[in-house]
Amino acid sequence: MKKRIAIVGAGAVGSYLGGHLARTGNDVTLIDPWPEHIETIRTRGLHLSGMTDEETCTVSVPTMHLTEVQSLSRQPPVDIAIVSCKSYDTEWCAALIKPYLSPQGYVVSAQNSINEETIASVVGWGRTVGCIVGNNFAVDLYEPGSVRRTMPRDFETKSILVGEVHGRVTPRVQELHSLFATFDGAAVTTNLWGVRWSKLCVNGMRNGVSAATGMSGNERDAHPVIRRLVIRLGGEAVRTGQSLGLDLEHITGIAPDLLRAASEGDAKALADVEQYMQKGTRAQARSNLQRPSMAQDIQKGRRTEIGEINGFIVRKAKEVGCVAPAHERIVEIVRQVERGEVSPRPELLFDV
Repeated sequence: MKKRIAIVGAGAVGSYLGGHLARTGNDVTLIDPWPEHIETIRTRGLHLSGMTDEETCTVSVPTMHLTEVQSLSRQPPVDIAIVSCKSYDTEWCAALIKPYLSPQGYVVSAQNSINEETIASVVGWGRTVGCIVGNNFAVDLYEPGSVRRTMPRDFETKSILVGEVHGRVTPRVQELHSLFATFDGAAVTTNLWGVRWSKLCVNGMRNGVSAATGMSGNERDAHPVIRRLVIRLGGEAVRTGQSLGLDLEHITGIAPDLLRAASEGDAKALADVEQYMQKGTRAQARSNLQRPSMAQDIQKGRRTEIGEINGFIVRKAKEVGCVAPAHERIVEIVRQVERGEVSPRPELLFDV
């Protein structure tokens, strides 16, 4: 019997995962608070695309408005609930789906930042699984019912990583891996917390910067002033993660120690990191349309996850006696942009 899968938060990531899971024959329901998005999918299906023609398809997939979730009580229970909402909505989304889980059902965090502890506070640690969409993964919900992958899909690059909070390889994470591996590069990790923080470093370096400047990923990394700031943000995040005792992995292809050294005044390390970043802007590493989720939120007039990404790094740094001044300043500036006090532009970050 097929497992029942609910996607709680069918934004860009949730729609991409849910759409392709449905396309490959799984029993999937998308749940989202954006009425127009849900109604568009009901009317004409979910349109998926990428950087190649073969990734383009339209999928018919069941949907639910938030007001309809209670109807799950009259349906078979949910075996796998993938929570892909904004981090600030994690607790209520976990509580929303909890009553409808099967006895062996579990909740998967496929989100930015680190939310497993919040989910576990609602459903228990034994029902909490992590899923990281990695460095070769970026998607954009550019209009209702339409999601595109804005970085090349490569089955050899592990773009989707799943893992247990205790680090062991279990049948359920192997099952998750098998589900995702049918449509993207996927792997099981035994280092969930290290991978989580490594991805947090990526988000901390990129998301707030693009939100504050309005820049695409390529524009951001090509700009000499902004690129140096990105490296400083990465170094602060690496230093904090290492102080927490985490085993960090490569960050956008850069060794964490190299990134930290580049941010702390090592001229050779800085030259190496800058060269690597600039090379990425010239290759087909990502579409020129690619903007991180936080920049997309600014464009759409929505609340960002700045407090849950850069703000989270600041809070954790303080816990371990580190400082993260660049992250603190990014939080302040993005809040100003959110409130409409200033417009996104690179000059906002020249003095950070």
